[in-house]
Amino acid sequence: MILPTRAMTMDSNEELLIGLVSISDRAAQGVYADQGIPALQNWFAGALRSSWRMETRLIADDQASIEATLVELVDRVGCQLVLTTGGTGPAARDVTPEATLAIADKVMPGFGEEMRRISLHFVPTAILSRQVGVIRGKALILNLPGQPKSIRETLEGVRAADGTVLVNGIFAAVPYCIDLLGGPYVETVDEVIRAFRPKSALRARPPT
Repeated sequence: MILPTRAMTMDSNEELLIGLVSISDRAAQGVYADQGIPALQNWFAGALRSSWRMETRLIADDQASIEATLVELVDRVGCQLVLTTGGTGPAARDVTPEATLAIADKVMPGFGEEMRRISLHFVPTAILSRQVGVIRGKALILNLPGQPKSIRETLEGVRAADGTVLVNGIFAAVPYCIDLLGGPYVETVDEVIRAFRPKSALRARPPT
């Protein structure tokens, strides 16, 4: 099922094309409304300063369909970043990691490790998650949790009661990874998530 594309445009000569894939048998069948894609759309609307747009897909928990969708978004649509939600647990129908690894050129184990570390601050069952991060071509593909609250926590990290960052969210490393893959220069809203780059990779921000 293909959902409408949502776009957000700000002052930039480069545009990040993000693929969002929500993986759920029941949501794909219309049994209940998908929550993953709306949660990600809302998060990116508040987190990115630079230009971006999205391609969205809602599909069932089927490995062949997941593989085909990821390949389509990267190879045909041209997404530089693809995020999946759902299907990363130990249940028999949870095959998102297997599908992601099957189409990968390189594995980025640090993303999966950090996602579990972040989630362990909130729930002990985070150790059951099998999320992975990979590269295909010039695109970064990341498996995220399925619940909106967990999606936000994974992307933003862990904060103290006063807002101090205790553990960086995984998205802090995403813009520089996209740089290294030859993609657009992605800028974030620091109050939501501060992107990290070495000084040599920083660009001066245009006046607002």
